[in-house]
Parts: sequence; C-alpha cells; structure tokens
Amino acid sequence: MKKLINDPQDVVAEALLGIEAAHPTLRVDHQHRIIARVDAPRPGKVGLVSGGGSGHEPLHAGFVGPGMLDAACAGEVFTSPVPDQILTATRLVDGGAGVLHIVKNYTGDVMNFEMAAEMAALEGDLRILTVVTADDVAVQDSTWTAGRRGVGVTVLLEKIAGAAAEQGRPLEQVADLARRVADNGRSMGLALTSCTVPAAGKPTFELGEDEMELGVGIHGEPGRERVPLAPAREIAAMLVEPVLADLPFRRGDKVIAFVNGLGGTPLLELYLMYNEVNRILAGHGVQAARSLVGSYITSLDMAGTSVTLLKVNDELLSLWDAPVRTPLLNWGG
Repeated sequence: MKKLINDPQDVVAEALLGIEAAHPTLRVDHQHRIIARVDAPRPGKVGLVSGGGSGHEPLHAGFVGPGMLDAACAGEVFTSPVPDQILTATRLVDGGAGVLHIVKNYTGDVMNFEMAAEMAALEGDLRILTVVTADDVAVQDSTWTAGRRGVGVTVLLEKIAGAAAEQGRPLEQVADLARRVADNGRSMGLALTSCTVPAAGKPTFELGEDEMELGVGIHGEPGRERVPLAPAREIAAMLVEPVLADLPFRRGDKVIAFVNGLGGTPLLELYLMYNEVNRILAGHGVQAARSLVGSYITSLDMAGTSVTLLKVNDELLSLWDAPVRTPLLNWGG
C-alpha cells in the first residue's frame, strides 16, 4: 500500500485538520467530525445536512458553503456517521426554519439519520425532513443496501436543494424539490481497479488486467458482472444505455449530464468519456443542457467512472445555475 498518510487510524482526523486549514470559510467540530459553514446557522433559512463515510471526497465536505450544504458529517472510511454526530450537526445549522437531511441509500446511513431525527423529535424542538437518494440502476440490492444505492444524484441534489434553501424557500418546498431531483436522476458506474482502504492495507477486490467491474458500488461492492476491458465508446454505452432505459429518458428531454471519476482516473479520460456520453445522448435525442465532469463522489483510489443523468426543466436549471461557493463547486455571484 502506497498512500500519503501517517497512521491509518488517524486518516480522517488529520484530513479534517487539513480541510480546516485550507478553507477559512468552513469551521470544523473535531470532536463530532462535522464540517459547517462558518456563518451557520442562518436565521430563517432551511438548513441542509448530509454526510457519510469518509473516502468519497469531495462528497460531502467539499460541498459545504453558500448555495449547497450547511453541514456535513464525516464517518470513518466507508462507515456511516453516528446519530450523535448527525443530531449535533442538525442543531448547529438550525436557523428556525427547519433542517433537511440528505441521505444516500446505504443501510447504516439511513438507520443513523433516522435515529438522529427520532432523537430530535423526542426533544421536540427541531423540524426535520429527510430525502433519500437511490439512483444506481446497476443492482436492486447490494452488500451495503436494501434497495438501490445512492450515488451521483446526491451531488446534483445537494446543489439544487441548496440553491432553493438559499432563496428562502420553506422546508416543505425544499424537501419536495429534493424528492423530485431524486426521482428524476439515474446513475451507473464501472471500475477498472479496486480501491484500497487504509486500515485494510490491500485492495478490496481483485481485477485482472483485462477485466472491468460493471455496475460497481462506491465501496467496492460487486456490480452486475465482470466483463472484458473495452474501448471508451463501448464503456460509455454500457453505462448510458441502462440509465436511459431505466427512467426512462425520452427524445426531447433535457438533462444534466454528470461524468464522475471514482478517484484514480485522470480528467483527460473523463473528458474523453464525456464526449462519448454526449454522442450517445444526441443519438437518443436527449439534450445535455448542463454538464459536470470531474471526481466528485469517489471511492478512495479506485480507477473508474460513473455516469449520472438528471432530467431537468427550466426551474431545475435555474437552481443549478444559481450562485454557489464551496471548495469544489464555485460559480455565480
């Protein structure tokens, strides 16, 4: 194992120190491993809280800031944050308008966010609504989930819901919008190599030099099948065609097309993949109205990619285009 670490047990704690040092617009509660906007809570604004296991960076810490999340909870590598963390983060960002929990569909994440909401309900002073992303079309159930996994749509949802909250929309409207995004996005991924969890010190699974894992999960869990290595144009078809068929997307639809790197794939290859994805979409009469290309929801050092398509209308595009100022997404006013 070759990694830029000190002790495998200290990776998350030391990375949080680095986030704090690099981004003065964020504040870090090291005891609870929470990354929050420095100006939270914003009175009268709906707070957005998400989180999950570390190792998927920049998800979620890289999306904390005006126009996206108010706070993110960092679990251990590939391990859900615990209910106390989530409840503390929720209290930290509650400005009196309620808090939206954005949760990826993994058993630990769903259970712990649910428990945090139940704890808050018992205390009676917090309004919380929850939206779960479950956009991975590769498998119905996996070693980590009951039902489909939550993956790339999470990033797009955090941006769009974050813009709505920044506009001052009420909690119920922000939650309804987030559910619409969750319902209208689909994703699928593929691995060229395994990842290596620091505490394990060895690859999570083995892939031959001429093999790919089609439909891999972001923790390295198995996908649909192991297939021979193929050119990018064929890989793009393996990912895009099942996504298009699942919703289904139809001729004339507009989408945000998100080509994501899983951690070990260079941007050169991701842009090459985007070209292939865009070509396939055009052939189906689907317009890529907006794009996002880069490594935004990763699996440590895994080489591979995922494709996410989100069906959009003018309202969703306007919210996507709205100003955002986070470490990884930053545009507008």
